[in-house]
Amino acid sequence: MRLLIVEDEPRLAVLLRRGFQGEGYAVDLADAGDEGLWRASETDYDGVILDVMLPAMNGIEVCRRLRSAGRWVPIIMLTARDQVADRIAGLDAGADDYLAKPFSFAELAARMRALIRRGEVDRPVVMEIGTLTLDPAAHTAYRGQDLLELTATEFAVLELLMRYPGEALTRTRILHHVWDVAYDATSNVVDQHIGLLRKKIDRPYGREDIQTVRGVGYRLAVDTQQ
Repeated sequence: MRLLIVEDEPRLAVLLRRGFQGEGYAVDLADAGDEGLWRASETDYDGVILDVMLPAMNGIEVCRRLRSAGRWVPIIMLTARDQVADRIAGLDAGADDYLAKPFSFAELAARMRALIRRGEVDRPVVMEIGTLTLDPAAHTAYRGQDLLELTATEFAVLELLMRYPGEALTRTRILHHVWDVAYDATSNVVDQHIGLLRKKIDRPYGREDIQTVRGVGYRLAVDTQQ
């Protein structure tokens, strides 16, 4: 079994390597996000332990890029900040588990063993609603055969709507999923991005699939009209 530990605190990295070597693992270390991304892209590891706060590239972005590239190695994310927003961001980026510092090495080792026994997670299912298709792993979206040029934020909003077709999603729910719980709840950023999405995925095709639910938020129509 071979692990990659991406951690920029030298003492902790050495302690983790020593602990996992004692458990019988071969262990590689990286002390920056870009190095961790390169190593995890080039080597078939059985598991990755990934700190959130890293130089060059944070752990959430490393995880997101690995998943977008189709690398489904089990990932446990570590952070010194035990905040719900951090957990959500890490899990939404594709992490399998999350552990806040300080933590017990025995617990970390047990969680890694459980993930390795389970094996690599399945590739996320491609979502199809009417003529809309969204592939979370490839990070692509289509209207029919047309590739949609979406920003990362627009993609995240569309993905959330497609995960809950026909369901009215509140502005707060969209805000907390795509941005974070600390974002100004009085901001109209959700409405702005819904407007941008409509200009790209609805209006050019004579569609009105993104519907406004008065006093609530938005929903994606489940009409399968081609």
